[in-house]
Amino acid sequence: MNTAPTIRAAKEEDCSLVLHFIKQIAAYENMSDDVIASEQLLHEYLFVKQRAEVIFVMEEGKEVGFALFFYNFSTFLGRSGMYLEDLYVEEAYRGRGYGKALLQELARLAIERQCGRLEWCCLNWNQPSIDFYLSLGAEPMSEWTTYRLSGTNLSALAQSQQ
Repeated sequence: MNTAPTIRAAKEEDCSLVLHFIKQIAAYENMSDDVIASEQLLHEYLFVKQRAEVIFVMEEGKEVGFALFFYNFSTFLGRSGMYLEDLYVEEAYRGRGYGKALLQELARLAIERQCGRLEWCCLNWNQPSIDFYLSLGAEPMSEWTTYRLSGTNLSALAQSQQ
């Protein structure tokens, strides 16, 4: 890396680029078949409903990675937290500090926006990422298990009688 990376927030015209990175991380995680996001959905949820935000890391004017995040709420802290849904740097640009630059920007935003914490999940088999996160001082929450309802199970619960 010749110069410090540039970070910029996504704009409405970046929906195809956001989708590109989503598809890249899905391929990396062997989950490409799960991607149903579209540019239209991303536009609606990122820019109309403002449910999440995206930042890009750039090298010489080219976006080489992204982070998508949103806010949750900690009842114990009594304030919002920041949740990192996805962080991805293109393979050819890894090892240059771009992942760290994205996390540094997220940490800066979390502090600026008075968030109590920054959290994310990592696949158990993704040892390179686990090692990277540990090197930054992140702590695994080993006593917690993530649960998910989606698709037909989510619909079934929503429609069930008490």
